[in-house]
Amino acid sequence: MPKTIFVVDDSSTNLAMAEEALENQYLVITLSSAEKLFAILGKITPDLILLDVDMPEMDGYETMEHLKASDLYAEIPVIFLTAMSETEDEAKGIELGAVDFIVKPFSKQVLLNRIKNHLNFDELIRERTELLRQRTAQLVRLQNSVVYTLADVVENRDKNTGGHIDRTTEYIRILAEVMLGCGLYIDEMRGWNFDSIVSSARLHDLGKITIPDSILNKPDKLTDEEFTVIKTHPLAGQRIIDHMAEKAGELDFLYNARLFTVYHHEKWDGSGYPFGLKEKDIPLQGRIMALVDVYDALTSKRPYKEALASEEALGIMARDAGTHFDPSIADIFFGIKNKLDLAKVRLSS
Repeated sequence: MPKTIFVVDDSSTNLAMAEEALENQYLVITLSSAEKLFAILGKITPDLILLDVDMPEMDGYETMEHLKASDLYAEIPVIFLTAMSETEDEAKGIELGAVDFIVKPFSKQVLLNRIKNHLNFDELIRERTELLRQRTAQLVRLQNSVVYTLADVVENRDKNTGGHIDRTTEYIRILAEVMLGCGLYIDEMRGWNFDSIVSSARLHDLGKITIPDSILNKPDKLTDEEFTVIKTHPLAGQRIIDHMAEKAGELDFLYNARLFTVYHHEKWDGSGYPFGLKEKDIPLQGRIMALVDVYDALTSKRPYKEALASEEALGIMARDAGTHFDPSIADIFFGIKNKLDLAKVRLSS
């Protein structure tokens, strides 16, 4: 199917010349004004626009500004047609986004060659962009498969926390979306890739892979010495992620995974571990994970305890808002009980 080219010029002579030059190779639509251009753009999207600069009412430069301001038309390549040949005129057109500048009068062969070059280049860009999109999607799938495998290895070792990673990951997604909607910590969350952030949270307990089975799966309450060993898992996880970063490069995904891993046991009042950080010195990822991690622990059955109902768990956690938990995030978390309940049911089915 031939490419579609719009020729926009207030001169009927110029329109006829362009149509004659192009009609054997392209579908050519001639338009005598910018107004007619925008009227037809709602029905047909061309592969390229030849646009006269010197037109009454709306000239080519103003027309170009309107095209580039539209999400629908901004990517259509535009070649200016003009009798002007001053360097500043050409510079202005290129600055506005034109891909080329053809001075009138033009020869048929020059017009054909310039159009062919730009259409071929545009098609190459589209092909390369699609290939890049496919490869990026493939890398994301690979990344997620590695993350799921690592998380499964950790969870399969810890016999006491079945489903913990899936639940906390989903709780984080819910909480972060509600926080964003409320505008809480919006500056810190600006630019977050939510899919990547949520996926990286799956590695928050990665360091538990270094904890001996006798401690990790102990059915009774841990001794002080055993709990000291458990408290090493955030920094153990950091070492593993740092090693991954040495091999793969410092990716945003690993950066966020590190923050979830290292800081999810810090407490708002500074009494947490491993560093005893306080309030907003604790990275936001750690403050978010602290809430969902404790909530899931309270509402899940363990060999040494029964699962608490969500109302009871949230009541206990409410007493720790401002000591264990960031009080602003806690206020929002306590208000999404129904969403958390639905997520748990969905993941259990």
